[in-house]
Amino acid sequence: MSEATGSAPPTGAAASPVTSGREADSALLPVDVERPSAATPDTSRGAWTLSLPEDASAHGHRIDTLLAWSHRFELMLVVVALGWMVLAAWRFHQAKRAAPDGGTRRSRAWVLGLALGAFAVVDGTLLLGSEGYLRDVLWNFHVPAADARTVRIEVNAHQWSWEARYAGEDGRFGTPDDVVTWNDLRVPVGAPVWVQLVSTDVVHGFSLPHFRVKLDAIPGRVNQTWFQAAREGTWEVACYQHCGTSHYRMRGVLQAMSPESYASWLREAGRQAEQSFDADDSAAQWGWEWKAP
Repeated sequence: MSEATGSAPPTGAAASPVTSGREADSALLPVDVERPSAATPDTSRGAWTLSLPEDASAHGHRIDTLLAWSHRFELMLVVVALGWMVLAAWRFHQAKRAAPDGGTRRSRAWVLGLALGAFAVVDGTLLLGSEGYLRDVLWNFHVPAADARTVRIEVNAHQWSWEARYAGEDGRFGTPDDVVTWNDLRVPVGAPVWVQLVSTDVVHGFSLPHFRVKLDAIPGRVNQTWFQAAREGTWEVACYQHCGTSHYRMRGVLQAMSPESYASWLREAGRQAEQSFDADDSAAQWGWEWKAP
């Protein structure tokens, strides 16, 4: 779905206390949903299909529509260009070779008019279609910022995993009830999910193919985006940047849950995180105060 970047610098491992690292997180099993495995995402479509991944987002259809119109225009241009070439080769293949003279003023006007017309129709249509999407989705941070249902997630990219942080019941990041997960994102269905993203080492590419989301994770910078799950299910979290020798291992799982299941999971995970909180676990202290849009 959307992709947008913010300009606020990360605070990285600032003084915010956190609840857990890798070991502690292993205890954060949900109370009502089993921890998904890396094999859980739906990959039944296989690697050889040319079609887009299944759309699980409330807004993904707009990306798909834009791509479909782009492909139609591209196909039309290919047909026109190839048709003209075939027609010219058939019509003039026995004609005498003429010295190039640049054409007449009338012929140059025709060529220029056709080129401008094709540009206006193809690029103008795509521009107008994209502008609506940009205004309503890509640049629209009003919905996640104002909607009380909005779920905020801080994501920290590593070689080679995704570390996610949720504020606990106190609603603040950097407190003992923060919930930290590894390669395991959970979101409620029907609520905006607002993600702020950093990287601790190299540039990574945070990608939710089934939600049409792509966003760079850049060291020293907080980028942000948002999306909304349309239904329950489990899908892949991928990295679209070649970030090192084990890039292929950087895969996670996003699970869209019912609002009730999500609230239950977050409440219990927050309780466990608070119990296992270790202020001396400096490796887990990478959170930051939530950045305003």
